[in-house]
Amino acid sequence: MNPDKRIKAALIFICIMVLAAVFAGFISPWNPLETDVLNKFAPASLSHPLGTDHLGRDELSRLLYGIRMSLLSVLLISASVVALSFAVGLAAGYRGGIFDAVFMRICDVFLTFPTFILALFLIGILGVGLLNVVIAIVLTHWAWYARMVRGLVLEYKGQGWVTASRSLGTGKLAVVIRHILPSVFVQMIILITLDLGHMLLHVSGLSFLGLGVQAPTPEWGVMISDAAPFIREHPMLIIYPGLCIFITVAVFNILGEALRDKLDPSYVYRGSGCDGPASAVEPEAR
Repeated sequence: MNPDKRIKAALIFICIMVLAAVFAGFISPWNPLETDVLNKFAPASLSHPLGTDHLGRDELSRLLYGIRMSLLSVLLISASVVALSFAVGLAAGYRGGIFDAVFMRICDVFLTFPTFILALFLIGILGVGLLNVVIAIVLTHWAWYARMVRGLVLEYKGQGWVTASRSLGTGKLAVVIRHILPSVFVQMIILITLDLGHMLLHVSGLSFLGLGVQAPTPEWGVMISDAAPFIREHPMLIIYPGLCIFITVAVFNILGEALRDKLDPSYVYRGSGCDGPASAVEPEAR
């Protein structure tokens, strides 16, 4: 499918999710925290379109409110990762010297450990809760992005147009903002979009383990954890939030790949069998 069509389709779905999250209070038929143990495990009906859980809470209402937690956490993580990696990567790549060497060694230390294991370790130190999960995931992801930013800065600062700008007396900060930052930003948008689904899985997985969002707050990972003891008798209680996670991650991946195809010409060269410059966008297994 054409990248433009994939981008439009993914953005439409994401916009629907955002609207559902913003207006969940008006759309949800019930309060997601309201319990009714006399009506637990109720089947789907007009009153409860997706039935109720083990405490009689409306499943559809909890799924809708769960969108808020998922999108909020992913937004906070991605914004923090971009800000931190840009600050370190731009400074290290353009300034160089001892500053570059020190920060790259720090990045090497963070990159030594698998992200999920390091996130578990950091949460063990910081404590449970959504804010601490966001901090832990940011700290486990920033180093990889900082190295990518640094590599792009080293590539771009040697280009003729940057050299010409410096020769005309343009200051270092102005060169970075005017000439290097826009080019790096495009590549980073592709990278961070490709990683949104990965970040959502981290948040949901940690919440499932009881380390992230805490019950009874409606969140998809928490909902799966709550329904796990009843998987044999009521599998739909796990399938509903699981499908929400699966579809959302798939849409994020589709959007990221479509943006890569559209904005990264070197990837298109490789896909067509032509010789092209090596792309900076090479998703790395973490």
